[in-house]
Amino acid sequence: MDLRIFTEPQQGATYDTLLSVAKATEDLGFDAFFRSDHYLRMGSVNGLPGPTDAWITLAGLARETKRIRLGTLMTAGTFRLPGVLAIQVAQVDQMSGGRVELGLGAGWFEEEHKAYGIPFPKEKFARLEEQLAIVTGLWATEVGKTFSYEGTYYQLTDSPALPKPAQAKVPVLIGGHGASRTPRLAGQYADEFNMPFASTEDSERQFGRVRAAAEEAGRRGDDLVYSNALVVCVGKDDAEVARRAAAIGRQVDELKANGLAGSPAEVVDRIGRYQAVGSQRIYLQVLDLDDLDHLELISAQVQSQLS
Repeated sequence: MDLRIFTEPQQGATYDTLLSVAKATEDLGFDAFFRSDHYLRMGSVNGLPGPTDAWITLAGLARETKRIRLGTLMTAGTFRLPGVLAIQVAQVDQMSGGRVELGLGAGWFEEEHKAYGIPFPKEKFARLEEQLAIVTGLWATEVGKTFSYEGTYYQLTDSPALPKPAQAKVPVLIGGHGASRTPRLAGQYADEFNMPFASTEDSERQFGRVRAAAEEAGRRGDDLVYSNALVVCVGKDDAEVARRAAAIGRQVDELKANGLAGSPAEVVDRIGRYQAVGSQRIYLQVLDLDDLDHLELISAQVQSQLS
């Protein structure tokens, strides 16, 4: 079971804060540092000092880390043209020495689009399908050949399909709760399917749909990695759990019901339940980015038991 650190910087974080978390992620033996791709805070937090761009952040971290994987859950397809995104991700992959992964979704948060003047089209999912075809098609095109695409929303003519990533194939992550279109896209394009903030029962059901879709696309269900994203709140005792829950504005009982919360033993047990339904990787949503002691505790008393 891989444990990855997943951050939500739109809630309020500087690049320096993210760098500290990424370095702790690496030093403490976690597998990867991932971040959301949002430009507007959610909920009652003030969001200060303001948003940071996902791929600019990852470019910086690519040069300041050595081992951990780096990626997004999820890059919003509404934010970037697919040809430009393919270039950005390939460049950051080169900068990292081949450690980048691309989580790509349709985009959903209309308010942030209004706040920053970003178009918010109605046909987001159909656009996402074309974006996946273009990004993966550009990377797969042999050097010296060109890539063209004639879609409803995007057209590319004789693209040199450069630059290439450092990796032979950048892993593509697709996720979500949708019962039909999401599994179909994952079955066709994804290297990993991520089920965000879901119960074990819903995760097992969705993993089954994705496996079936992969087989319909001529792949094996085991060709994909299956993962979950869950909020984490661990403490050595009840008082520490309560303190950490209060720091992120959540209730302990709610966190235990819907995330990974409690003592290290409780969290290990809950992770085991996800593993039992097919989850191979957990993205730990860390909401208090100043509490590096939290990461140390998870590394020492949760991750150590899983490895």
